[in-house]
Amino acid sequence: MTTPPPARDAYRNVPLSALLYVTRGTYTAAVRRAQAKVGCGDVPVTGEALLNAMAWSGAPLNTVARFLGISKQAISQTVETLVTRGYMNRAEDPADRRRMKLTLTARGERAGKAGRAAIEEVDRELISRVGPGRFAHARETLVVLLEIKRRNLALGAKEGA
Repeated sequence: MTTPPPARDAYRNVPLSALLYVTRGTYTAAVRRAQAKVGCGDVPVTGEALLNAMAWSGAPLNTVARFLGISKQAISQTVETLVTRGYMNRAEDPADRRRMKLTLTARGERAGKAGRAAIEEVDRELISRVGPGRFAHARETLVVLLEIKRRNLALGAKEGA
């Protein structure tokens, strides 16, 4: 027998930082489930964000990694895993032989497409429950929170894990 979740009022005094912390896996769980359904259940956790962002935006890996705040060491390990598991191709960049060009394979595109669909489904549920105005306001709030983070990092704060 499962215990019903607490009423929304029970969360009214919980700090926003704690709510963000405990909800951080909401999208990840939906993405992992969707990717597993299309035969891509072995995407590493860091790889999910990279694949989804690259498939969604078309941006190069270094741009995506910078935005997500993923270290070069973590990127290197993740890329190796994604290449080994058939999600990315790695080739010498013809414009600069010192660099590698990374592209998504058909499997990587499939994983990214499944991830995007899962993210959009979570967004649709949020919008249906809180309304489009409150959803837009939440996005706006998170963008401001990101700006505050970047300012603090520029002032010498260390990035959290």
